[in-house]
Amino acid sequence: MNATELLLGDEPLARHGGRIALLSGEERVTYAELAARMKRAAGALASFGVGAGDRVLLLMRDTAEFAATWLGAVRIGAVAIALNNRLSEAEYRHVLHDSSARLAVVEDLFADARPGLAAELARDGRLALGWRERCDKSKEALAFDALPDAPAFGLYTSGTTGQPKGILHSHRGFLSLGQAFREIGIGAGDRVFTTSKLFFAYGLEHALLGALALGATSILFADWPDTEAVIDIVARHQPAALFSVPTVYRRLLGEPGARLAAFRSVRRFVAGGERLSSQLVEHWKQAVGGELLNLYGMSETFCACMITPPGTSDGTRTGRPLAGVEVRLDRQGVLWVKHPAQASGYTNLSDQTQEQFHDGWFCSRDVFVQDADGFFVHQGRSDELVKIAGQWVQPGELEAAAALEPAVGEAACVLVPDADGLDRLALFVTARGDAAEALRAAARACELRLPRHKRPRWVRAVAELPRTATGKVQRYKLREILQRELARKE
Repeated sequence: MNATELLLGDEPLARHGGRIALLSGEERVTYAELAARMKRAAGALASFGVGAGDRVLLLMRDTAEFAATWLGAVRIGAVAIALNNRLSEAEYRHVLHDSSARLAVVEDLFADARPGLAAELARDGRLALGWRERCDKSKEALAFDALPDAPAFGLYTSGTTGQPKGILHSHRGFLSLGQAFREIGIGAGDRVFTTSKLFFAYGLEHALLGALALGATSILFADWPDTEAVIDIVARHQPAALFSVPTVYRRLLGEPGARLAAFRSVRRFVAGGERLSSQLVEHWKQAVGGELLNLYGMSETFCACMITPPGTSDGTRTGRPLAGVEVRLDRQGVLWVKHPAQASGYTNLSDQTQEQFHDGWFCSRDVFVQDADGFFVHQGRSDELVKIAGQWVQPGELEAAAALEPAVGEAACVLVPDADGLDRLALFVTARGDAAEALRAAARACELRLPRHKRPRWVRAVAELPRTATGKVQRYKLREILQRELARKE
């Protein structure tokens, strides 16, 4: 099989070849046109000597050109790996080494931003620039007949510290695409807009591959969309579904109500990637009249695992497993997943692979409980559990308590040793308006909602939470902020 035939082969093109596949800037690309561009991109890659099993890195913006190139790599049996354009140069070098990349297709503006790295790749014969012109001159390439379990693409995911981890996904995994769309009633001909980038699993499925699998139209935004861009795209293109993250929805709620009028025509709103809250769900419904659904997935499964079906979201429920997904909780409440699109391990990380992948199951390290109606409810990370005064505390409990306050934008809890060297809880919040009011509200919320041993020793306000290039909160930086403050007082 070849995964691209499932999306852009003869059968899908017979059904909807003339339908718009991508709205990318001013471009309107049909399924038939995307298929042709994919084949030429595959030919261009082959002209560099790229073949089956070779790793191809893509450092490009989210455009139709990216989509054609990514799919073109998969078409000839190579392994497509999209790179986060906010990684450091050291992280890029790590991925180059870890993946043993045969070629890097780099958009000119990114090559200009990293001249030393670009020159090094060029000397090694591993750099492709001026890509669109090369594709336009290339012949179409045939699809490679790959084994179902052969790698088709890779994702690099990073935590709050450490190097990015490589995860390979197979051609077979494409058979699971689009389950979340089906669950919420999105299908052929519908327009969808996903704010997450295509180098994230969330964005790759819901902004590109899942939409193509269903014959839908995906709206691409080349750069990182800010609030203005999201409002403009929704007003101009009127998507049937918006897939984003809670942070974006929260920022949209900071806009005057009249600016959100276009959102009332959107049928489905989905949030993934970080914790939702009942407050955010309620405020969003009040603002635009729509229900904010929760979606849960991970890079290791690529495709989504759970969603709250329409009519069931309350901001605390993570959801129920999608069709074909098996889940179980161990004695500690940690979620194990068996997904048909699941990877088999991490690239070059045998110890971590052995820890988290067992007999077809993956240990998510996320802690859940099930409510009375069978919905899974996320409680936090098993590796974030901390012991305070001899009792276990989940930092997410403090964050959830503070986030219920209207004055608080976001919250993050970290461990910081006190003057006696004992670990204590520190809560950092961002403000929707006045920082002093956010501090008072967060402290009051913890006092009212949490037992004494779970309350923070310190509460501090910051302009924004520090994050990695993949959007995860860098808790160690928050810890350092407070440690510097305490050191000055000694």
